[in-house]
Amino acid sequence: MKRLILESWLLLLYLDWVMHWQEFEDLHQMVRHAKCRPAATAQLRAVTELCRAMDYACVFYVKRVLCLQRSAATTILLRRYGWSAEMVIGAQILPFKSHAWCEINGEVVNDKPYMKDIYQVLERC
Repeated sequence: MKRLILESWLLLLYLDWVMHWQEFEDLHQMVRHAKCRPAATAQLRAVTELCRAMDYACVFYVKRVLCLQRSAATTILLRRYGWSAEMVIGAQILPFKSHAWCEINGEVVNDKPYMKDIYQVLERC
């Protein structure tokens, strides 16, 4: 588990750099082009274990982790371990809010399951 937390933390650090020094399009393309690695069934880490590692990494991160950074990192991490995850970006009109989360097969995995009911989906990648 410590290795997963460290891997998640380093991924957060890298994406923080990308979000600070590059354009949103670069982050979007990075997530869109992250390949889902094929893994044998025995080698698949549980989704809950990977999401828990990301949660711990967010706790230990040097500053507050925003939903876009967290969801992009979670999506990339899940794809590294063989899960076909999608980052979803949504918005609500009144009051205006935007949010990002991660889904696998249409099920929210790194946030509350009712996110799809609150926010109108703008983009999936």
